[in-house]
Amino acid sequence: MKFCSVCGAPVSQRVPAGDSLLRYVCTACDTIHYRNPRLVVGSLPEWGERILLCRRAIEPSYGKWTLPAGFMENGETVAHAAIRETSEEACARIALDDLFSLISVPHIDQVHVIYRAHLLDLDFAAGEETLELRLFSENEIPWDDIAFRTIHLTLRHYFADRRAGRFRFHEETISPPLSPQQDAR
Repeated sequence: MKFCSVCGAPVSQRVPAGDSLLRYVCTACDTIHYRNPRLVVGSLPEWGERILLCRRAIEPSYGKWTLPAGFMENGETVAHAAIRETSEEACARIALDDLFSLISVPHIDQVHVIYRAHLLDLDFAAGEETLELRLFSENEIPWDDIAFRTIHLTLRHYFADRRAGRFRFHEETISPPLSPQQDAR
């Protein structure tokens, strides 16, 4: 960051009074510019024993499979973001169930939040960011072609919970990968 988004003056990095972290601070109006993690929010849409996956039409991970998810927008709730992203990427109508996974990805300043959801019907289609959609049973999941580690972990938890006969909330943190492409959204 070079300039203040409030007044346009140059910014410098310093630890503001009462803070403990280095921040961008405007040299003219003293506005503190916080850089916070971005939320990636989505759903795990179920139809009976199958789940809906989207094959990505954009980078990163073009052509790989993922759950419908994307960046939360200002002014919306986490639940609304999950419904919106599912509608945008899969043109699908869902009813949200419980929050299922919350995975911190600190090395890329993101937090991934996934709800379990139920498809309301089978009227879905690929959105602009999706090459194709498909319902998968557990034994059909293309594990080697899953786009992101957060989605891989969420799917593993989901199928383990389903086998156990009860779904629970999963919270964890993942460490930096060998390749930055594995986590970038």
